[in-house]
Amino acid sequence: MAPSPTGRMHLGNIYACLAAWLGVRSQGSGGVLRLRIEDIDTPRVVKDADRWIMDDLAWLGLDWDGEVVYQSQRADAYHQALKLLESSQLIGGQSLIYPCFCSRADIRAASAPNEGDGFIVYPGTCRGLSPQVVSERLAQGQRHSLRIAVPDQPDESDAICCFDDLIFGPQSFNLSRQVGDVVVRRSDGLVSYQLAVTVDDLAMGVNQIVRGRDLLRSTAIQVWIRYHLQPQAPRVQYAHLPLIDGVDGRRMSKRFGSPDLGSLRKNGWSARQVLGVCGWLLGLLERPRPASAQELLDGFTWNTLAADRRDRQLDLSELNVSDLKPSL
Repeated sequence: MAPSPTGRMHLGNIYACLAAWLGVRSQGSGGVLRLRIEDIDTPRVVKDADRWIMDDLAWLGLDWDGEVVYQSQRADAYHQALKLLESSQLIGGQSLIYPCFCSRADIRAASAPNEGDGFIVYPGTCRGLSPQVVSERLAQGQRHSLRIAVPDQPDESDAICCFDDLIFGPQSFNLSRQVGDVVVRRSDGLVSYQLAVTVDDLAMGVNQIVRGRDLLRSTAIQVWIRYHLQPQAPRVQYAHLPLIDGVDGRRMSKRFGSPDLGSLRKNGWSARQVLGVCGWLLGLLERPRPASAQELLDGFTWNTLAADRRDRQLDLSELNVSDLKPSL
């Protein structure tokens, strides 16, 4: 479970955490579930949000194993990984990591429209800069990020990233056309999400990753980074979940004010009611009814979600089930 402490968890977050919990606990005593607080993006971190997250998970009965890992305490590991990548090259001798002087506005203006998952394919503007121009700009102290290069010949076999997903089946991404060169260190000096989570997954021995289907393309670049950090690393199982949309049709998000655990608990919802809604969204219940996480373990299988990959839409006001209504 890897929440970001940018506010209280909403129902979409709980739905994903419950799926991750079920995926591990369904393996019996052999599974280990870790909790990682992804607070690497310090400007967006909300004070005490990590405590709210842990309190909500405990209230729901979604327990974890071992110590909580904070990304903000792992800067040295990320910088060591970045140094390793900087010493690597693509086939043909091109550096794997290169500086990018483009602003976000530059990139948006030069990029083709994305496919709705928020992923913008970088057009490669700075990749072809001569060493002399790069040296001059760096000497001038120009603000820049660092990007990881992917094969620039779309037809090369190593340009295709393939992995199996427990829900969406076999996946294949052309790194050049569909993913592009991704930022691994931002212009403000912070390492990117893509690098941090890949380093952490390797260090923590994570072998099953559960998250929303909007991160399918992110998985492709993480597989690429993972290969260059540790070529012989064990393969990972992926389970990308259908998304949960709100009444406005937009994916549930903290910035859109989606129903969160703070408001639900304040309005009298019980842990069993919340989990019952999430279990229903996961296809484990025929209707939304109160249930514990332990009860949802009965008969859990990823095949249920694989049989219905459509995104879900949730309007709490339309759940006409009396025992899910908070008591007044």
